[in-house]
Amino acid sequence: MSFTALVYILALILAGILLFGAVYFVIMLTDLECDYINPIDLANNLNTYVMPEMAAQFVLFFVFLIIGEWISMLLNLPLVAWNVVKVVNSRQFYDATEVFRTLSKHKRENFVKVGFYLLCFFYYLYSMIMTLVNESTAEYHAANAAAH
Repeated sequence: MSFTALVYILALILAGILLFGAVYFVIMLTDLECDYINPIDLANNLNTYVMPEMAAQFVLFFVFLIIGEWISMLLNLPLVAWNVVKVVNSRQFYDATEVFRTLSKHKRENFVKVGFYLLCFFYYLYSMIMTLVNESTAEYHAANAAAH
């Protein structure tokens, strides 16, 4: 198995984890909207996962850049750029005093992330399968060429 196939397997796992996290964020924001949780608890719970999510997204982007998987890298570029803008403007964390005012924006952002991570999950799955099939085909042809 090549390094590229291993990267896609790990990216697939990470995309699943990030997808689960985005769904968790949507559920927590919906709980706030229905008054099942207070804003301070919401901010404390979600802020714990904000920077690890951004770091995971950046690591995926950087690894795809290093191994030369340009389509996968470009697929991740918009979210990495969005995260960089949020960090530069110090808007990456949920503010308990303003979360009700910005609730619809946060929900919309997390629904977009759910869609993005779902797209990434299936793209990584497809890329992993194609990489493994291409490797198997190349090995098969190399073995047949050596036998003749």
